Amino acid sequence: MNPSNPADPAVEIVRVRKDYGSAVGVADVSLTVGRGEFVTLLGPSGCGKSTLLGMIAGFVDPTAGKIIVDGADVTQVEPYRRDIGMVFQSYALFPHMNVYDNVAFGLRMRKLSKAEIDAEVRRVIEMMKLGGMEERRVRQLSGGQQQRVALARAIVIRPKVLLLDEPLSALDKNLRAQMQVELSDLHRKTGLTTIFVTHDQGEALSLSDRIVVMNRGEVQQVAPPIELYRTPANGFVASFIGEINALPAGRYEISGGEAALVLPGIGRLTAPARPEWRFGHGTEVRAFLRPEHVQPAGTQAGDAQAGEGANRISGVVAAHVYQGSHTITRVTVEGIGLVETRVTGAEIMAEAPVGAPITLTIDLGQAVLLGEG
Repeated sequence: MNPSNPADPAVEIVRVRKDYGSAVGVADVSLTVGRGEFVTLLGPSGCGKSTLLGMIAGFVDPTAGKIIVDGADVTQVEPYRRDIGMVFQSYALFPHMNVYDNVAFGLRMRKLSKAEIDAEVRRVIEMMKLGGMEERRVRQLSGGQQQRVALARAIVIRPKVLLLDEPLSALDKNLRAQMQVELSDLHRKTGLTTIFVTHDQGEALSLSDRIVVMNRGEVQQVAPPIELYRTPANGFVASFIGEINALPAGRYEISGGEAALVLPGIGRLTAPARPEWRFGHGTEVRAFLRPEHVQPAGTQAGDAQAGEGANRISGVVAAHVYQGSHTITRVTVEGIGLVETRVTGAEIMAEAPVGAPITLTIDLGQAVLLGEG
């Protein structure tokens, strides 16, 4: 991955807006993508991420704002003149052409010589592991092979920006994981500025230099994956990125170096105060906790958390979801609802069967605390 370098921008989105009658598709979004950066637009269906990508590509006309690529305002420039490569969710390959001709198409439109076209096509075909398939038709290819052809066609023109609109969504789980590795490798080899659209959090976290989380046409947060996971800006981001437990609102108290969250009907949770917890004494806040920071008492992880303050809550096991390397256990806690814990292995299913009482320890020191206002 490349570090973000907004001082050397490849794409600048300046207060871009898209209205569909009275409905807002994208609302005054501004974003700078550094040269060579891999940025992902992430959010639920209908959040505006594909609309924003379409405006960068030139397929969607913005209602307001500017799109700048490599220092040039391209807002009113036709898509084929923007020097942008794009891979669609459906791949949009030409079924009447073979692999070679699909990859060569963009170069032929640019009227390069036969020798130049052949050299570039063969270079990219080898890069995308398509050697020996040059004469095959699209219908003779697997889903993964079709995606490689679509990527090859997009990058062979050496675009200023590569746009990827959910290119992995049609693949099965194993192939999708493999193609994530190949996309990352392709980015490392080419250094292309890449803007990727997905609703899959795992893809976004594993591939991106930065992630742009969107909801209802608005940007909620822009940050590197680790920062986004550990310090979400608001409740939507906290709930959307990975599994998380949202506790009800409580009163924040601070005394010396110790912080406490007092939850009505549940009790008092404590932890050493963290620098980012700048709430005043008595402020109403909500705590968001990852499942790995809620552990059954009596386990090594749970006892370690209890050692930092016996933050215990009791409930009844509602369900176990076995995931191979770990088990997700859902516990019904009065005053909270369902709380998820992630425990290594499968032993918890026998130790605490469905319907059994269970005590959980809360590692409040790992929580994300957000003010209710």
